[in-house]
Amino acid sequence: MQDELKEMRENIKEVMEYAVPDGFFDKAEDLLDVYRDDRIGLNVLLEFYRTLPGAKEALIKDIVLFARQHGVFLLGAMTGLREGYLYLVSSEGIEFQGTVGDGFLARELLDFFQYESEEEFKRICAEHKRFVSYDPLQIDEDICPACHACTGEEHELGCPVEICPWCGGQLVYCSCRFEQLGLDAISTEQELLQLEALLEERGRIPYSPEQRPNYADEGPGVIIE
Repeated sequence: MQDELKEMRENIKEVMEYAVPDGFFDKAEDLLDVYRDDRIGLNVLLEFYRTLPGAKEALIKDIVLFARQHGVFLLGAMTGLREGYLYLVSSEGIEFQGTVGDGFLARELLDFFQYESEEEFKRICAEHKRFVSYDPLQIDEDICPACHACTGEEHELGCPVEICPWCGGQLVYCSCRFEQLGLDAISTEQELLQLEALLEERGRIPYSPEQRPNYADEGPGVIIE
């Protein structure tokens, strides 16, 4: 994990050499250092500096959190007081969503993030200064550091932080899932669906800050053995 993050930082520095305006490289490095161990933040920096959506040299001054839901983040890479670029980011990857100034978001994303209308989102974008900076996952206790579920949300199935509702241990390491299914291993999609149904029936334990491990993000796993 740390080797992967180190490679991401090196790639970002490489593309920043060509993307950041003269005289601003130190400031760009300062923001990179803030997110040095945060995969979500690093993804935004890498995607922005690699593609330069404004088709010109630019500096990200801040990464702003517009919304988050079920491990998916809507972030703004802000280049000025009224200038920025929207990104949809999760453990699955990153997608460019347009400019903050346009205030446009596809209907399915408006519904997903529970915005009432296009007009509401456009108004929110116009008032983006009231939004807080995106905190690295290592210091934001309200987010699971592995699957990015928020407090009160269910973990992504296979998350190493999820608590087993039968024994109270870590679900991916205890044997309860095999005992409940009457299997020695989980090897098919159907068996995973059966496990998910059993977990829902028992009552899955949502994420809470008390579950946070004392180690770096290992990323969500898949409980197929």
